Amino acid sequence: MSSDLLDALTALEQQKGISREVIVEAIEAALVTAYKRNFNQAQNVRVDLNLENGSMLVYSRKDVVEEVEDDRLQIALEDAKDINPAYEIGDVLEQEVTPRNFGRIAAQTAKQVVTQRVREAERGIIYEEYVDRTDDIVNGTIERQDARNIYVSLGKVEAALPVNEQIQGEVYKPQSRIRVYITKVERTTRGPQVIVSRTHPGLLRRLFEMEVPEIFEGIVEIKSIAREAGDRSKISVHAHNPEIDAVGACVGAKGARVQNIVNELNGEKIDIVEWSEDPVIFVANALSPSKVLDVIVNEEEKSTTVVVPDYQLSLAIGKRGQNARLAAKLTGWKIDIKSETDAREAGIYPNESSRFVPADDANHDSDFYDEEVAYDLYQDDEE
Repeated sequence: MSSDLLDALTALEQQKGISREVIVEAIEAALVTAYKRNFNQAQNVRVDLNLENGSMLVYSRKDVVEEVEDDRLQIALEDAKDINPAYEIGDVLEQEVTPRNFGRIAAQTAKQVVTQRVREAERGIIYEEYVDRTDDIVNGTIERQDARNIYVSLGKVEAALPVNEQIQGEVYKPQSRIRVYITKVERTTRGPQVIVSRTHPGLLRRLFEMEVPEIFEGIVEIKSIAREAGDRSKISVHAHNPEIDAVGACVGAKGARVQNIVNELNGEKIDIVEWSEDPVIFVANALSPSKVLDVIVNEEEKSTTVVVPDYQLSLAIGKRGQNARLAAKLTGWKIDIKSETDAREAGIYPNESSRFVPADDANHDSDFYDEEVAYDLYQDDEE
């Protein structure tokens, strides 16, 4: 048994990174429990595991006292001195009490402990690997599905994609490849549990980091994301160098970069807008593809009133209010959209503080809007 145990401990050290001392301590503790359970003993004992000769000896431990109250745990000083005159009160007397057939039980217990430690070590390694990848994107293979989850194989571990993290209408076919975003990694009795998502805004952020070198290198920064997964998203970007076109870098030549992300998300529309610290400009940009005539800011309530041309009102609001809702999430400002006619009747447009030119003089090639292109691309947003 000694040779087998030594080989097993050596393998654990080399392959699993488990210290031999840790395993020996665990085996000795398990043997104490096995001894008490199998031999109906309540006394205080310790087990000495000798790796050199393979012996496993059990020693009872009794405190040396003046007056014995529990003979299973204590021994009188007088009796202790009969064994060894050097004993004094407060010492611990040890005597070997190894049962005749303890070797078989010890071997079985040692095997169980080693097996358990190997399993725990493997789970620990997997946990440490994936807990460091929280908030990251990974490739996986769809394995199976039940009423609550899609299960995605990530190689060493099977991740759960809950119903509320699945894109509505997206089809998940077994054995198909998929990219998912790790939202949480937890320790459980069955090993590490990895939760992944297809709807998290972080998935969109990571896809842009992978597709756009300028974002990965920090030249272009993603400032905010608003997402309604499977339908439409808005993302604001900013380049600290004014000579760099942040939006153009994300769109790519002929739209190739953003189109790759759209394809990965099965056709989800993505609006990329220029971030600005000026809420007037930022809110106007965020309402793309709609043209904006004016943005009136209420700093105290962190709200804005946006004036748009009459024929653009439905485009600015979007289907079921989606465009306005996403713009508000993206900017962090409340947005109230009014048509030009209503704004004129209310006397709030035009006004002296307007940043934008009146509708009659508007330039369709302005920084905020290209009417012909936007309408062609987004006319299905109109109600």
